Amino acid sequence: MTTSTAPGKIILFGEHAVVYGRPALAVPVTQVHADVDISDSNSAGIWIDAPDINLHAELNALPSDHPIASVIHNLFFLSRVSPFPKLNIKITSTIPVASGLGSGAAVTVALTRALSSHINYSMNDEQINQFAYEIEKLHHGTPSGIDNTVITYAKPVYFVKGQTMETFQVAKPFTIVIGDTGISAPTKESVGDVRKLWEADKTKWENVFDEIADISFSARRVIEEGWTKMLGALMDENHVFLQSMTVSSPELDKLVSAARNAGALGAKLSGGGRGGNMIALVEADRAETVAGSLMEAGAKSTIITLIA
Repeated sequence: MTTSTAPGKIILFGEHAVVYGRPALAVPVTQVHADVDISDSNSAGIWIDAPDINLHAELNALPSDHPIASVIHNLFFLSRVSPFPKLNIKITSTIPVASGLGSGAAVTVALTRALSSHINYSMNDEQINQFAYEIEKLHHGTPSGIDNTVITYAKPVYFVKGQTMETFQVAKPFTIVIGDTGISAPTKESVGDVRKLWEADKTKWENVFDEIADISFSARRVIEEGWTKMLGALMDENHVFLQSMTVSSPELDKLVSAARNAGALGAKLSGGGRGGNMIALVEADRAETVAGSLMEAGAKSTIITLIA
């Protein structure tokens, strides 16, 4: 049997602006993860069991553009495997779907890593990351690439699309509370709507993206120097810009306000928006209190994670 796991992720700063060449910061969330087990089978075909999405089917019964099927077909094409082997593939995940935690990218990375290993097709992290990005493009239109990058490397990442992918050090660990609105938030829709705004007034939005770039750059320095309390104000500022892009929602704004009122040092949406998750910077001894306030304000679930 071949197994692989991949963590979730949150974007700390720079979502949406990252699509337009500005930096973003993202970190792995190891409290949630996607897991893949692959074993040889005596039965004909490739059988996929993904109970979290109520999927139990043979590969050929799935549309070729199905997220799981597309990984298998493209990887076998790349590795020139023919005929396809007889396999059982089990996929489980504790990452909420369509919530900004990188559930799709985590499944893609874990499945790619397990499948390539099982068929003895060597792929390093750089190759897995590039392959996962190509799969992400099939499902998200013009994704930034940050999800697959931080999940593949499982380290904090400073990312500029097409230019820079740097892991960086956290000088002083800090605590983040993640609040899930429980509302499905497909990335492709919000990315497309931001593009429409940009196309309608490029000068305005290029200036906005430059402001967000300054926030992301400052946030990296703050994290590397250990001045983590300063991240709160930067989160609040970033959230205002995301609201102006129309990618927040009443539910997200309610959770952001609830976190601040409960003592969070700062809060913002994280990811594509329109639902999904928000994040709050908290003192460690306030984490449970803030998490409880988020649940009272309508969060479906919370995760307390230490960024180190």
